[in-house]
Amino acid sequence: PMSPLLEVAQISTIPSSEFIAALGGCYEKSPWVAERAHAAAPFASLAALASALREAVDGATDAERLALLRSHPDLAGKAALAGELTSESTAEQCHAGLSSLSADELARFTKLNEAYTARFGFPFILAVRNANKATIFAAFERRVTNSAAAELAEAVAQVHKIAWMRLNELVRPNPTGFLTCHVLDTARGCPAAGMRIELKRRVESSNGGGDSWAEVGSFLTNEDGRIVGGAPPQDGGM
Repeated sequence: PMSPLLEVAQISTIPSSEFIAALGGCYEKSPWVAERAHAAAPFASLAALASALREAVDGATDAERLALLRSHPDLAGKAALAGELTSESTAEQCHAGLSSLSADELARFTKLNEAYTARFGFPFILAVRNANKATIFAAFERRVTNSAAAELAEAVAQVHKIAWMRLNELVRPNPTGFLTCHVLDTARGCPAAGMRIELKRRVESSNGGGDSWAEVGSFLTNEDGRIVGGAPPQDGGM
């Protein structure tokens, strides 16, 4: 079973060693990012925590940022085939379908990985959690022709994106927002009253299979076509 998410208030008060242990994997094999971000505690929100992590990277030396980029594995590379990826990278590559490549696809990845690394000096980095093989190949072939400066900036941006996705699996955002809904019946030109609205959350598969959807709430619109409160719909709703 997955561990419960940490609260922002909780992560703001724990000692540096626990902070690093909890968030050190957000940036691939680079716990120094969490170590430096801890100095910015307490954090007002999940976004503030992410910003502190990002600023630790952006404020690092060029050599440290390059080492961070080089800490990332090739996509479908030797480390993946040998089962030597971090748990985070394993889940991400598996979810993108990179654990079930054909021989031709694997050969194509190997060729692109080699060409990219030879050109830029670090591996191709892409936030693949919500990508598929087609989009990864397209990004690969587009970016391998970039200038060195443009690709360095893109790689760092992708590292931050990966870290943000990982952070969201570890820390719960503060309950500071809400969703609203207003449904109009365009055929009759009036609010759509009594309509059943279901809110669902996508649950990612941990084994590379299809995602599922978990119901968060079910509601009925009022006479103004809006959702008020959190009461579930009554039997007989539309």
